[in-house]
Amino acid sequence: MLLRSASLGLFLVLTAAPALGHDPSAWGGLFRSRDNAATWMPVDAGLFIGGALAVSVSPTDANHLLYATDSRLLRSRNGGRDWTQEAADKLIGPTLAVAFDQAGKGAAASSSAGVFYTEDGARWHEASTPGGPVVARAIIAGAAGGRFYLAGSRGLMLSNDYGRNWTKIGEGVPDVTAAALLVMPGSPDTILTVVAGELWSSRDAGVHWQPGGAGLPHGGIETVARDSTIATRLWSAAADQLYMSDDAGASWHAVGAPLPGPGISVRGIAATQNGEIIAVTTHRGLLRSADGGNTWGQVEGTLPVHLEAGPLTIDPHDSTTLYAGFALSPYPDIWRRAEEGSNLLSQADPVSLAGGAASLMLLIIGGWFAAKKLSRLYHQDGASRL
Repeated sequence: MLLRSASLGLFLVLTAAPALGHDPSAWGGLFRSRDNAATWMPVDAGLFIGGALAVSVSPTDANHLLYATDSRLLRSRNGGRDWTQEAADKLIGPTLAVAFDQAGKGAAASSSAGVFYTEDGARWHEASTPGGPVVARAIIAGAAGGRFYLAGSRGLMLSNDYGRNWTKIGEGVPDVTAAALLVMPGSPDTILTVVAGELWSSRDAGVHWQPGGAGLPHGGIETVARDSTIATRLWSAAADQLYMSDDAGASWHAVGAPLPGPGISVRGIAATQNGEIIAVTTHRGLLRSADGGNTWGQVEGTLPVHLEAGPLTIDPHDSTTLYAGFALSPYPDIWRRAEEGSNLLSQADPVSLAGGAASLMLLIIGGWFAAKKLSRLYHQDGASRL
């Protein structure tokens, strides 16, 4: 009986599913805060996401989410309790950008295979982009119905037909991938983008562009973001410092103390409570200030503090609700591989893959021999009792 119990215990240990002990903070993925970035909970627990690349909240339903990950595009209609994969036959590999249209019914998304769109949330189609497939780093809906703006591997683009067809915009702007894209919906839309460390803006929906904003340092600008409550207020980050504009990006001034630690890379900014509470996603995790940026602290708890933080999105229905994404791999590496037409498996060289396969084969053979030995001992034990 003792041998039989030991055999059963060993079997349970060998066959136990590791997912049962899943710690959300040990993985990348998407997290949500409902209290101005003070505390966070995983939105995708159990999915084992390696990297969260973008999230879009429907403008008509706070529970309707589109979630771009390093391996697929996901949709939830109940606030992240359940997820289904979108367009598995088209959006293959990492999905880098996704956005609902203004009606909350259609959407546009981008993977390493190009740009895709849906008008009804059911069927996805490949879009027509000038010069062939484009990998978009960011997609944002404009004010007009069916309008999207895109910052991609070949510059800035615009669609006025729900993402079916795209045209180039951004004459005069360097034709390289933008680090950030911001749209202030209006008549016409105001667009700001960060390209090669410089800020560019258009006040006429992308027809004419001008560089810079007075007060921002040249060459080191990382991102630009809208304020959650004040329509004309914008935020930016450069050289370990936050900057604020109260005139839609025409002029800027530094806000608060420098971010903790030199050389910090800022990917997203979310400011609430009239600028008193500020959250920033960085390559060193998520930072938060509750005093207008005068003091900073890293948010820990359930967040994976050892990983890079990337996308940071404010729920359009409730400015106290934020979404933040984290990734196991550095975000620049994920973006670069997607733009090169590869996927996350490309980081494994043939020798590593061969070694992994050999290790797996040895494990299977070892398990087979162990099972035979346990079976023999079990039968011997049973025979001795007879």
